Amino acid sequence: MSILLTALVVFVTFSILIGAEYLSRSREIHAELTRKLVHVAVGTFVAFWPFFLTWREIQFLSLAFFIVISVSIRLNIFRSIHAVNRGMTGELLFAVVIGLLALISTNAWVFAVAMLHLSLADGLAAVVGLGWGDSNSYKVFGRTKSIAGSVAFLVSSFGILLFYGLFADSSTSFWTLLWLPFVATAAENIAVKGTDNLVMPMLIAVVLTSGL
Repeated sequence: MSILLTALVVFVTFSILIGAEYLSRSREIHAELTRKLVHVAVGTFVAFWPFFLTWREIQFLSLAFFIVISVSIRLNIFRSIHAVNRGMTGELLFAVVIGLLALISTNAWVFAVAMLHLSLADGLAAVVGLGWGDSNSYKVFGRTKSIAGSVAFLVSSFGILLFYGLFADSSTSFWTLLWLPFVATAAENIAVKGTDNLVMPMLIAVVLTSGL
């Protein structure tokens, strides 16, 4: 393992966390926005790890992040991502899914697409839902969702998979790239209490890896 490269990855990740903590405490930015800022920034950064890290290094970092997040939840260190009144399952599964994706995938592009859905698509859906979802909200197993947020996720998913189809050397069929965004959106809606952080990206990775 390249110690210098790994240290750089850890430094960048913690810089994002500390920056979000500063915004939350000093600028009094809404906790949900700072949480999603971390979600998007860290997740997007992680998405491209396979292009400069080995799978084993990614698995190691996944375990390290799980430990850090567990300690942070226990001691309430990073309040910017823990202040939202909801369970912490999603934050822990965010760390877990990084390692799982590194286990099942041997394709850097598949890993990237799954993580970009978890970071960009999910993050954009949350922000759009927060800003424009009050008048079109609905409940799924007691969890409040919005049509605006779901449409934002769907559009983002199409964009990410279009990027994948154009640049990745993949045998995935054109029709899969058309129906998969709808399935991913449904998974993001149905999986509740933070489990969407695991179910949705794993579903995408399995479909793309299978070469359907």
